[in-house]
Amino acid sequence: MNGKKRVTAGIDIGGTNTVIGLVDKAGRITEKTSFLTKDHKTFKEYIDVLSENINALLKKSEYYLDGIGIGAPNGNIFRGTIEYAANLEWKGILPAAELISEKFRVPIKITNDANAAALGEKIFGKAVNTDNFIMITLGTGLGSGIVAGGSLIYGHSGFAGELGHIIAERNGRQCGCGRKGCLETYVSATGIMKTAKELIPENKEKTFITEKNINTLTSKDIYDFAKKGDKFALRIFDYTAKILGKALADFVAFLSPEYIYFFGGPANAEDLLIESAEKYMNKNLLNVYKNTVKIEISGLKHGEAAVLGAAALVRQNLSV
Repeated sequence: MNGKKRVTAGIDIGGTNTVIGLVDKAGRITEKTSFLTKDHKTFKEYIDVLSENINALLKKSEYYLDGIGIGAPNGNIFRGTIEYAANLEWKGILPAAELISEKFRVPIKITNDANAAALGEKIFGKAVNTDNFIMITLGTGLGSGIVAGGSLIYGHSGFAGELGHIIAERNGRQCGCGRKGCLETYVSATGIMKTAKELIPENKEKTFITEKNINTLTSKDIYDFAKKGDKFALRIFDYTAKILGKALADFVAFLSPEYIYFFGGPANAEDLLIESAEKYMNKNLLNVYKNTVKIEISGLKHGEAAVLGAAALVRQNLSV
């Protein structure tokens, strides 16, 4: 190795962006880059671009690559595949680990992106001393990772804990997974936008939202309007928080976590979304669970939780 610094690559494959970080043994991200997940005709073409980006980072300081960990929608740790991911352009079963192993002869592990974020929170974030918690990631969709007894829960198939695809509203909005009414169609950046578009026609209040082109409006715009006191924007967040809070009460009923951590863009609306959701959760909790669970924002920097967790996924199985 000639004194090269040993690192693992942590990769967070999101519906919009892919983030790559080189992580040393102390859990520091020494190099980082990102590129659009979309706009690649085939998954193989995407893997080619991913590999080029990893190599570019490795060349910056002549690093030695120990392994690659990947967090991806519907990543299956048992098979090394991405399977039927609702928020990716490529459908079916994608042989991610197999294709990447053709580029790099190192250990490769893949799991659900939210599982990776949960592992990152457990090892490097607020959950260092917590053995029972739920990690919820908010972005294009809603992901979740569950830690019970100090270990990630994968289940028999590798897909345990898909809380974004519990049915929040029977016969509700069409989800990319093929079902209707999934939680992520209401509680995510995409879900907030769908709520705005659905409620605008029936809105009778004065709102700044209608002054913008609805096709270019973002969830961040709605948040900004809400912070300025726009009543319609506040109603959108309250509607979202109510659905999230009720779902959280159900999650607590069958998981009994000590903490629920939130991570991702919409989670930054802590005062409008997360705090309100906590109130609705407490209203709907069984008495036996009241005052037993706390909700907090992730202790990791934006964009780092899944990267660190993915790197740790492979690092924990290395002897170096």
